[in-house]
Amino acid sequence: MSSVPINPARLDFVTLRLFCAVAHSGSITKGAAQCHLALSAASRRLSDFEAATGSQLIERSPQGITLTPAGHVAMQHAVRLYQGFELFSNEMSEYLDGSRGHVRLWANMSALTEFLPDALGRFMNAHPRIRVEIEEQLSGDIVRALLDGIADVGVFADGTPAHGVTVETFQTDELVVVCSKNHPLAKRKRLSFAECLEHSFVGLNRGSSLLELISRAAEAVGQPLRLRIQVRSFDAMCQMIAANLGIGVLPRATCEPLLRPRGLVALKLTDNWANRQLLLGYVDEQSLSSATRLMIEHLRNPLRVDSQR
Repeated sequence: MSSVPINPARLDFVTLRLFCAVAHSGSITKGAAQCHLALSAASRRLSDFEAATGSQLIERSPQGITLTPAGHVAMQHAVRLYQGFELFSNEMSEYLDGSRGHVRLWANMSALTEFLPDALGRFMNAHPRIRVEIEEQLSGDIVRALLDGIADVGVFADGTPAHGVTVETFQTDELVVVCSKNHPLAKRKRLSFAECLEHSFVGLNRGSSLLELISRAAEAVGQPLRLRIQVRSFDAMCQMIAANLGIGVLPRATCEPLLRPRGLVALKLTDNWANRQLLLGYVDEQSLSSATRLMIEHLRNPLRVDSQR
């Protein structure tokens, strides 16, 4: 006689839990109570379960119930299925409350070198099951990635067109002029950007928000920016400046560790734009994952100790 396969649609985890509880307690009454079911509802579920398997699973007697040989096999599978469902439910709840998940963070070079390492270290220590994918990108590309759904959170420079993105102030980035110790400007403590424009500059590659900022500043005072060399990083800028290939505008916190070893000095800029705002950006906070919302809250308060860990 050919066997008829069980239809999974006729099984549910309430019934599996009930079957396990009845088998362990030896009583339908006790099993129903453990599962918060009425006795009649529990009896009907057990009967439906036996019908779905095509086998008698339990034997009823005045002393209680016992499992048939088929019932013991069903019990083994029911325990595995129910435990698997509990694991599934627990892991899904971790994604719901943000304790597990995946966040895609894009940030410009200034944010990644100055402000984010410590903040991200604390966040990832507090939430070790959240995977954070970090990319360094130009500010304009970060905004486009947020709008296209490629990035979840972005940190980029103020002044970047960001229509459609919710932005908050993240940190203030002080910009300074860096030159070698034997440069004509080296004896100055503070100066305006206009006073720098008679000298050659070392800058970042095109598309950098910092290059765009100083280019606009030069246009505003009606003088050309004498850009002699362009490189890809702040470290490379300092190397070129140390070789007397020009001066450069860099974030103070980033360049300070590089000054003394390379014979460089940092001069304070008196222009208002030298205190540049870095922005925290995201699209539609309510639709973001719980893990991403946790990241945003942490970046709003980067020194906060997470009390929920």
